[in-house]
Amino acid sequence: MNELTVQEIINRALAEDIGPGDITTAATVDPDAEGRAAVIAKQAMVLAGIDVFLSVFLTLDKAIDFSCSFLDGDKIKKGAAIATIGGPMGVLLTGERVALNLLQRMSGIATLTSKYAAAVEGTKARILDTRKTMPGLRVLDKYAVTVGGGYNHRFGLYDGILIKDNHIAAAGGIEKAVSAARISAPHMLKLEVECTTPAEVKEAIAAGADIIMLDNMDIVGMKKAVRDIGSRALVEASGNMDHRRVRAVADTGVDFISVGALTHSAAATDISMKITG
Repeated sequence: MNELTVQEIINRALAEDIGPGDITTAATVDPDAEGRAAVIAKQAMVLAGIDVFLSVFLTLDKAIDFSCSFLDGDKIKKGAAIATIGGPMGVLLTGERVALNLLQRMSGIATLTSKYAAAVEGTKARILDTRKTMPGLRVLDKYAVTVGGGYNHRFGLYDGILIKDNHIAAAGGIEKAVSAARISAPHMLKLEVECTTPAEVKEAIAAGADIIMLDNMDIVGMKKAVRDIGSRALVEASGNMDHRRVRAVADTGVDFISVGALTHSAAATDISMKITG
């Protein structure tokens, strides 16, 4: 992860939450009081974002004391003590919500991704994320996917060419869209084309696409498309993926399976932070 970008996310989140000041803590807690808290997993999970969690508190006070028993990617059982944190009581209380929000979201994404990765184990298919991330949190969301055993698709519109249905319509067809992209695109970038029908797959093959995305195709259609494409392009499956169906998709022989749900529908994991002294 880009440390500067992560720090910007933390700064914005703290500014949003604290505003001109944490009036509840200021009204109820001795400013000189010191304290400790335990971070507890209230469900089984894959941990992701523990360094981000700590960075929230370090942003508020560099003297924070922190001890963690796990690393990102570790599987944690329900009830386990993930970490302990100590320092000024006001800092612990003020930073708690932002730190937990980020840790819970990232761990939720990693936990869900791990289910998809486990479902395709033993096949050549890789589980990919998409750009369907929380605005402003993409670097954290995509990092959490990798922690859970998935892989990153393009980070944004700037680092990968993906010609989708609307591009095809606007350009006047697959061949025209691919030809135009070849002229203007850097030679190191691969070119991917989204296809929804066998006819479009044939067009993409003829146009010389590097990657062909099979969008919302059924299993029979995917198997035929994989056979037709052969070794002429890599194959990605996309659309309406869930972890119950993803194994059957992987068994068609596709190289990649992109799953928007990893980042747009992952439930936050249940993690609590309790003052212990």
